[in-house]
Amino acid sequence: MPDHRIFAMAFAKVYPMYVQKAERKGRTKEEVDQVICWLTGYDRAGLQRQIALESDFRTFFAQAPAIHPNSALIKGVVCGVRVEEIEDPLMRKIRHLDKLVDELAKGRKMEAILRQ
Repeated sequence: MPDHRIFAMAFAKVYPMYVQKAERKGRTKEEVDQVICWLTGYDRAGLQRQIALESDFRTFFAQAPAIHPNSALIKGVVCGVRVEEIEDPLMRKIRHLDKLVDELAKGRKMEAILRQ
């Protein structure tokens, strides 16, 4: 099966869209960073380094310090697909991130987004 185009897409190109989506709904860039760091284990400096390096999604997730164990609790639909049913591990991580940003933009409380 061929790789998805998003795997080779630079995370730095998508990151501003995550921020814009959240900010349009009254959330902040810091909150977007918080959910990304929670999911991936990056600290803020590590996240900014990945953005500056323009790492693709494959590299971004491969170099992530530690995917949060509670990420398995992320459920729901993104782009018409249930995230818990996605078989490809990298695509599942990308969709988990999409789902977290969606929940942030919908005004969900941070404690619920971070599955605490």
